[in-house]
Amino acid sequence: MRYLDHFFHQITGNPSGHKLVFLHGLMGSASNWRSIAKAFEDQYHILAFDQRGHGRSFHPPDGYHPRDFAQDLARILDDLGWQEILLVGHSMGGRNALEFAVHFSHRVKALVVEDIGPEANSGAMGRIEKLLNLVPTPFPSREAARQFFESEYPGLIAFYPRARTVAKFFLTNIEEKPDGSWSWRFDKDAILKAMREGRNEDRWDAWRNLRMPVLLVRGERSSDLTPEIFARMKADLPSAQAVEVADAGHWVHFDQPEAFIRLLKEFFLTCGFDSVY
Repeated sequence: MRYLDHFFHQITGNPSGHKLVFLHGLMGSASNWRSIAKAFEDQYHILAFDQRGHGRSFHPPDGYHPRDFAQDLARILDDLGWQEILLVGHSMGGRNALEFAVHFSHRVKALVVEDIGPEANSGAMGRIEKLLNLVPTPFPSREAARQFFESEYPGLIAFYPRARTVAKFFLTNIEEKPDGSWSWRFDKDAILKAMREGRNEDRWDAWRNLRMPVLLVRGERSSDLTPEIFARMKADLPSAQAVEVADAGHWVHFDQPEAFIRLLKEFFLTCGFDSVY
């Protein structure tokens, strides 16, 4: 059995192209990248997968530090025979991408970090836990789940920015279980462990020591990557290209997909990775 077999994964695009890997954020899945990946399939060989504890991949009881996610990626690439990659990560996926770029720098030809910073942030843990605990899973039916997230949940989380967007996102993470009930697609305990392990220490030294080409993307309306942290990241790694996307929040690639695709294509072109081998 290959290590890759622990993970739900999708490999698309041009086998003759540069290898391009997308890492989703917390509570996300490979499907979050579907429309973005399509824009690169002519020229790049693309991997997207559900990270551990998420979606249809394995849900181990432990191992949710960014280095565990980074080691997963290394072993997956070994199974595929992919030696070097272009790496794109959003939110938690961006933090895991940073960890991979530090410990496997020889395998990363270019790095894209979308709307996540290297600072510790224990306060985020409490907010996410509250958001999850307000959802009364399991639901008896898909319709019951839909009614809750569309009608009731936005009011319960009015304290949180983009309450309706969060409600829609959570609804996409509800699936039918073998007993006929509807509950989380991901492992809730794994999500909280990934939050705790990922946010309990800063990674400024890791950020400052990156030597490959780096693109940092922030959503103009994001509360996850603040303007202050964004400015510090630019100052601490002046070689990085840093772009703020107008009219976008934390999910830049969802709010402004065309702008996000254009940024990546221009970045890869600048780095010389815009064509097949």
